[in-house]
Amino acid sequence: MEIDREDGRTPNQLRPLACSRNILHRPHGSASWSQGDTKVLAAVYGPKAGTKKNENAEKACFEVIWKPKTGQIGKVEKEYEMIMKRTIQSICVLTVNPNTTTSVIIQVVHDDGSLLPCAINAACAALVDAGIPMKHLAVAICCCLADNGYLVLDPNKLEEKKMTAFAYLVFPNTTLSVLPEGSSVAEGEPVEHGIITSVTHGVMSVDDYFLCVENGRAATASLSAFFRKNFQQSQKDSSKAG
Repeated sequence: MEIDREDGRTPNQLRPLACSRNILHRPHGSASWSQGDTKVLAAVYGPKAGTKKNENAEKACFEVIWKPKTGQIGKVEKEYEMIMKRTIQSICVLTVNPNTTTSVIIQVVHDDGSLLPCAINAACAALVDAGIPMKHLAVAICCCLADNGYLVLDPNKLEEKKMTAFAYLVFPNTTLSVLPEGSSVAEGEPVEHGIITSVTHGVMSVDDYFLCVENGRAATASLSAFFRKNFQQSQKDSSKAG
């Protein structure tokens, strides 16, 4: 069944993507990420010596600080911070810089839907820009379920208001995207078919959830290709500048 979306996209079609790295001077790494009219800035500071209370000093520690476009953070933003922290810890190599803390600052520029996946993608780009050791890159996507049973990917704000359930999904990109050839970290890690983070809101059946995962994983191919092309272009530009 074909679904007509108000912006003309097909159900599994993503909005136009845009990413820029090294856009801020003070952080160790930074990136902007846009999906349609949703835009997020991410800045990485660290690693700095010392860990927070209740953190494992034998491993690298990460903290995520969410800054909304206006006002104070609430319960939803606190949940976003927790989800992002767990996601970042899953994809970064925590044994390289033990007893350190790296801060990831998320600044919302504009929210037109799928805000959390957009923020995760921005954070991943900023971590790469900062040179933080990573096991693999992550690509995030939102899949939502309407009351009539159809699924759409990467909803905008208007579509989100009409949906009954959401699944925020984070998949691993291929290790070759971010790790140097021959890296020992990449060996023996079959990450291509895994899932890093899965968060659902609302009520959906098990079948609908697995369909979300299937559609989301299929869509990550274009996200991964965009990441790879963006990073390769950045490397070329750096080489020319050097």
